[in-house]
Amino acid sequence: MIDWHRLHFGDTEDVRRFLANHELSLETAGDRAYLERVRDEAIEYLRRNFSFAIPKPLERASVDQLLLMAAGKAESNHRQLCACTILKTVHIIHHMSGRELLFRLPVSDHDLFHLVEEKVYRMVGTMLSAGFPITEFIGGRKNLDSTYTKLLSKQEATASALYDKLRFRIVTRTREDVLPILSYLTQRVLPFNYVVPQQSTNTLLNFRDFCMEHPHLRDMVPQFQGDMEDMLSPGDNRFSAPSYRVIHFVADIPVRVPEHVMELAPTGCEGLGPIVFMLCEFQLLDADSDAANETGDASHEAYKQRQKAAVFARLRMGVRPEKPPTDSES
Repeated sequence: MIDWHRLHFGDTEDVRRFLANHELSLETAGDRAYLERVRDEAIEYLRRNFSFAIPKPLERASVDQLLLMAAGKAESNHRQLCACTILKTVHIIHHMSGRELLFRLPVSDHDLFHLVEEKVYRMVGTMLSAGFPITEFIGGRKNLDSTYTKLLSKQEATASALYDKLRFRIVTRTREDVLPILSYLTQRVLPFNYVVPQQSTNTLLNFRDFCMEHPHLRDMVPQFQGDMEDMLSPGDNRFSAPSYRVIHFVADIPVRVPEHVMELAPTGCEGLGPIVFMLCEFQLLDADSDAANETGDASHEAYKQRQKAAVFARLRMGVRPEKPPTDSES
């Protein structure tokens, strides 16, 4: 989102739905005051560090008005650019505030996981009641043994950053159903701007090709932002089989802190807002791909065996550096 030069909102209702997906309401006085405070902090930051010239109409504009301006509903391209710049900074400040609030609140991961699960289960229940083509939905928390094994399988310095302590898996009836359901989730559960960069895997379908096959999506292809040429990304999980098919990503889910928990917040949290973020892993795939994934090298059992074998070798032998090539090999 930081690198995008334009947002895509058609009208005020789109904006309200986007903010509601962040657990914020323009009709709530406290939420509006918080958004105005974050907007002012963003503008002050831009002026203080970059001498950024903010037109007076944008300085007075509400966050919902800025979102529409960033979508091209401004009087000029310059104002659209300014609105986008302010919102990119708002995005960061809001996220940092949520992280700071989470750090200060006297609340356990267990309780926060429960809040996220309630939110996701409620939305998926609504989708099932409405007849969405979902054949299987599984939510769960990673157990400690799996956590230890995963950490031991990683050699990176950032191994402690686990993204799948809380995870959800959705299987659709057909491959054609995957993107509509993903689109719905981004409008109701996980805001697109809090999908974690560099943590997405797509071995299921090529997005550009999929759009070109559907007339109602084909017209949007010229509007793509960023490099959309190769939309198949295998990720970096060395234990996954080449034949494994899935759309996998990590999102920081916004959760509104209940009032009885906010009352326990220490002094100094008043300006941080009512929202915290919890990292969650999502997996989406169709029923045929799911069935194929449960056979041969792509099966979960085979995956776990490869992972355990690597951990066992590391525990016994440590990480062995690659031998440099000899003159005859180079």
